[in-house]
Amino acid sequence: MVGTGVRVRVGSALYNEVVEWMDTETELLDEYREREWLEAMVSRDVVYQVPIRQTVERARGNGFVPGAFHLDETYGSLESRVARNETAYAWAEDPPSRIRHFVTGIRVTADADDADLVSVRSNLLIYRTRQEQTQPQLLSGERQDRLRREDGALRLLRREVLLDLTVIGTHNLSIFF
Repeated sequence: MVGTGVRVRVGSALYNEVVEWMDTETELLDEYREREWLEAMVSRDVVYQVPIRQTVERARGNGFVPGAFHLDETYGSLESRVARNETAYAWAEDPPSRIRHFVTGIRVTADADDADLVSVRSNLLIYRTRQEQTQPQLLSGERQDRLRREDGALRLLRREVLLDLTVIGTHNLSIFF
């Protein structure tokens, strides 16, 4: 999914812009400002996927099942999820989970053919507790993002979340990665 191009140097203006974008996204998602995240940071052309992983021998590849997803979203389906969370009927997240997104190991690549596109790979750890749980839920993996500059601002064009888990031990997937 990550395009070909030139690795962006840490500390450069573009790298810093991407890191600031990711920090803002994390803040909005952790604070349940989902509508603001969707409208300010997500492209209308977005593809947002969490493929299913299985355990396989090395010779059989990385274990992700082609064409099979825990989540396979578009802007419309993301908007529906956000709208549902704004109602009194979002029982899966009422009371809401307590969530922290930890995004590290950010690697940025400028697209060789289109100056408005940038690919970003990052490591993700989501720490989630619900109600009076004493055992947190942990989700880890790699995010492979494609950002596009639209009207001067970076927006999420594509996100593929490659979870390290083959079985997701949460009671729902109502969170955003």
